[in-house]
Amino acid sequence: RVSVFIPDAVTYEQVDPTSSRNAGKAFGEFESMLVDLPEQLGETIPDFHNMELRARQLQEAIEQDKAGRVAGVADIIADLQKDMHEMGKLPKRICHCDTKVNNMMYDKQGNVLCVIDLDTVMPSFVFSDYGDFLRTGANFVAEDDPKIENVGFNQDIFRAFTEGYIESARSFLTPVEVENLPYAVALFPFMQCVRFFADYLNGDTYYKIAYPEHNLVRTRNQQALYHRVTDNYDMMDNFIRTLI
Repeated sequence: RVSVFIPDAVTYEQVDPTSSRNAGKAFGEFESMLVDLPEQLGETIPDFHNMELRARQLQEAIEQDKAGRVAGVADIIADLQKDMHEMGKLPKRICHCDTKVNNMMYDKQGNVLCVIDLDTVMPSFVFSDYGDFLRTGANFVAEDDPKIENVGFNQDIFRAFTEGYIESARSFLTPVEVENLPYAVALFPFMQCVRFFADYLNGDTYYKIAYPEHNLVRTRNQQALYHRVTDNYDMMDNFIRTLI
């Protein structure tokens, strides 16, 4: 590809309320610009955020037990299967699908110039862009931190990102999409938990690991984040209502 070069532009790695609000606004504007795109885009990564597929993959991993690990993780299996039925189908739009804070360019004065890293742009759910940012940005620790007691949901990051996102995306969001934004925040740690867990049961064939229990640590981390998020459902719902 040949792209326009933007001089004196920088990116930032830090996730704080200011950068999170900027990210919410930038990715909401990105979706808004593409909401009436007349052409149908192909899926760069088919079924990338398809929860039903991930659920089937996990069930297959449990049944096959390729690495002989199922017996030792019955507690995780019971917890995930209990909540699996709650994950349903969502409407699709054109989304970025990789909403990290460093996928925006700033000028030297700190103003957001544009969204970058467009290789994952494809039809998906607005929940993909909204929920996936908060999965990483609003966790107090990294997704593979073994100190599960430190996992938590950062309400300040949630509020800042949501303010920016609603400000720029409210022009096209439907009532049902707005109503289910808290569900989106829970969906993504749940889905990532399922993916890490299935890979662990399959013998670590997809994600790179640094030690034998790496995927299990990731699983428990994201499982804990999912529960912390669901504990905050009422807070999220009430906050979003104040913005609308």
